[in-house]
Amino acid sequence: MKLLLKGIILCLLATSCSTKKQVLYFQDIDEVVKTVEYPNSTIQVNDLLKINVSALEPTAAEPYNKRSNVGVQSSGGNSNQANMDAYLVSTEYTILFPILGYIDVRDKTTTELEKHITNLLVEGGHLKAPTVSVRIVNGKFTVLGEVKSPGMYTFDEQSITLTQALGMAGDLTIKGKRKDIVVIREESGIREVAHIDMTSTDWFNSPFYYIKQNDVIVVDQNYSAVKKAGIIGDLGALLGIVSFSISLALLLSR
Repeated sequence: MKLLLKGIILCLLATSCSTKKQVLYFQDIDEVVKTVEYPNSTIQVNDLLKINVSALEPTAAEPYNKRSNVGVQSSGGNSNQANMDAYLVSTEYTILFPILGYIDVRDKTTTELEKHITNLLVEGGHLKAPTVSVRIVNGKFTVLGEVKSPGMYTFDEQSITLTQALGMAGDLTIKGKRKDIVVIREESGIREVAHIDMTSTDWFNSPFYYIKQNDVIVVDQNYSAVKKAGIIGDLGALLGIVSFSISLALLLSR
């Protein structure tokens, strides 16, 4: 009976331990030789757009730039000031621009919007040789689950990768399920869900290599952590343990 108990304990320990294949990132990284393609994300509802217009005659461009009351001080400092000077994209995918009125930004990237506003200014006879810059100033994403520092994060870059986003959250804990990172994305009124295997590089050329504004990244607990919590996650594995234990008991009883 003691031998039987030892056998069962060994089986349980073997099934609860994580293998190298479950823990190491990008195990086929040496096989990856690909050209990097940068994303071309479109502007979304609730984006804050900082738009700056300049021209050969600076004073002529001033009426086309949104400026909040610089005498008002806010506790948020420069960040709040930048948001006050930005244009909030409405649920109709429009912004209200000085003099030009409502501008449709649906399905446009920041680069395309720059060109669109430039054309409106030139063709409407407003400015000569204007320069327009557009930037999203409220880039953010959320990381939940088995990372060291879950929460909502902001980014200033035009684009960051999923690995960078996880790094900002302190990386996965040893309990994190590396083979199934869930990314929830809402874009142009459509919700998508992707399952990413971080032990492989198969997803490097997928639309989810770079995260987008408002993405939610979920890291579930791995099988070992779930079992330690008292949850039976795999009935087949449990039956296998029982079957092996019975077979071991029969062999030892002979």
